[in-house]
Amino acid sequence: MDILELMRTRYTTKHYDPNRRVSDADMATLLEVLRLSPSSTNIQPWKFYVVDTPEAKEKMMPAVKDFNIERMKAPQFIIFTVPTHFSKDYFDELYAQEEADGRYKGWNSTERPDAIRQTYAGKFDNDPQGMLLYTSNQAFIALGCLTVAAAAIGVDSTILGGLEFEKLDEIFGFKAKGERSVVAMALGYRAENDSNAKRPKSRLPRERVIEFLK
Repeated sequence: MDILELMRTRYTTKHYDPNRRVSDADMATLLEVLRLSPSSTNIQPWKFYVVDTPEAKEKMMPAVKDFNIERMKAPQFIIFTVPTHFSKDYFDELYAQEEADGRYKGWNSTERPDAIRQTYAGKFDNDPQGMLLYTSNQAFIALGCLTVAAAAIGVDSTILGGLEFEKLDEIFGFKAKGERSVVAMALGYRAENDSNAKRPKSRLPRERVIEFLK
């Protein structure tokens, strides 16, 4: 599908068919899109937790706000978490992976090539709110990639910001892992009576949101 046509026709699904699951192959594709998503200095400050059983979905329910109950009919979900801090071990893991993947061939400096990443991330060592903003912004990049990728393969989706994330952290033990949840995505296929399906897309006009600087 043409990318502009995809963006014109993609919409946020409000009502799901609970009996139509995303296939294992399509889910694997979407998870690989998340893994390959870009991030500042390649820091990849995220984990993606898949909820695809009735039991796991039931565990989520206490963290779902009333207005999102209908979205819980979707058969599958992905919860995005970010770290509450960066450890030396994490930076070493990233560096080792990049080195194994050949990103630093020909590097001759005595300074480790990921020094700028460690320096910048170190700004948030004593700034938990700054840390949350920085890591969440990276996770939202992956979220955007997932939204478009799902539409491209015919999977419907809903971004779920309306969750009690502190409750979600307790339910699934994210806090104990040094992580916090920041957003989730419902995945599946629209119900026949989906209330958003026939509404025309509405966006501000191009001249309102785009300006060429001189």
